[in-house]
Amino acid sequence: MAALWMPLLAAGPQAGQPDNTRNNAGAAPTADQAKNNRSDRETMKLIRRAIVSDKSLSSYAHNVKIIADHGKVTLKGPVHSEEERKTIEEEAVKVAGTGNVDNQITVKNDTPDRGK
Repeated sequence: MAALWMPLLAAGPQAGQPDNTRNNAGAAPTADQAKNNRSDRETMKLIRRAIVSDKSLSSYAHNVKIIADHGKVTLKGPVHSEEERKTIEEEAVKVAGTGNVDNQITVKNDTPDRGK
């Protein structure tokens, strides 16, 4: 009987589990790839502060990913409306400057949870 389950042990715990490593290799920037230099950290902090202080935005909008790399900012994540998407981009442009923001935010069509 032990011989039946031995191949499962040899395959390891990862066998059969989804793995997106290949799909994510070389993909667009992610939050863990944000640069750790002072100016990029400051840029991300100022944009995050502006977004979170805007209580008209939903919690989805408050939680978008902000990734800075040598002054270039990428915004990612879902929001509830095109208005929220534009508002976040405007705040990022105020900090990073025109031409330095890549807005990859997607609009999720559902009921917003504004201010929650």
